[in-house]
Amino acid sequence: MSDLSFANRDITKFREKLNAGGVRSNLFEVEIPNIPGGGADVSDEIRFLVKAANIPESNIGNIPVPFRGRVLPIAGDRTFAPWTVTIINDDFQIRDTMEKWSSFINDLVLGNGSVDPESYQRNGIVKQLTRNKDKDGTDMVLRQYNFIGIYPNTISEIPLDYGATDQIEEFQVTFNYLYYTVGTDTAAKQSFPTTAGGPV
Repeated sequence: MSDLSFANRDITKFREKLNAGGVRSNLFEVEIPNIPGGGADVSDEIRFLVKAANIPESNIGNIPVPFRGRVLPIAGDRTFAPWTVTIINDDFQIRDTMEKWSSFINDLVLGNGSVDPESYQRNGIVKQLTRNKDKDGTDMVLRQYNFIGIYPNTISEIPLDYGATDQIEEFQVTFNYLYYTVGTDTAAKQSFPTTAGGPV
């Protein structure tokens, strides 16, 4: 039986349990390679200019089954909430690529677009980094989440305001996806159709 006395729950015991120093929310990196739609290759810019993202939540639905005045909860189907990233607007290059990706799916004027999900869905990655370095000096990945089959559902507005001084524009992109995996699995690196000029 563990000792639950106050003497055994002091700050030194807390320090002993926090032996990894705590995970920092500002140490992360996002990757979205091979974006379709004919925009510029912004995969390297995304690694630096995505200023906020999130580790996905895990949702399993609930099926309430009544029984004689009580309710028995039964696990239902898994659902995946949309994934949102916040991007610093440097020169509209990432914004332009995201808009072309969206238009590739459903054209702004004509309303037509790609009907094959494999042609417009890609994979995204968010990496939680540590303050430790690998032997070669690179950042170590503490945990990696792979979003399989993402595509932009919403590209947010960018407010313009005379009174907005000392600010850099930013916008959000919300992605739908099929599912996510945890770790550096091969599913996140699957290939997609390409043409001689780049991704389809």
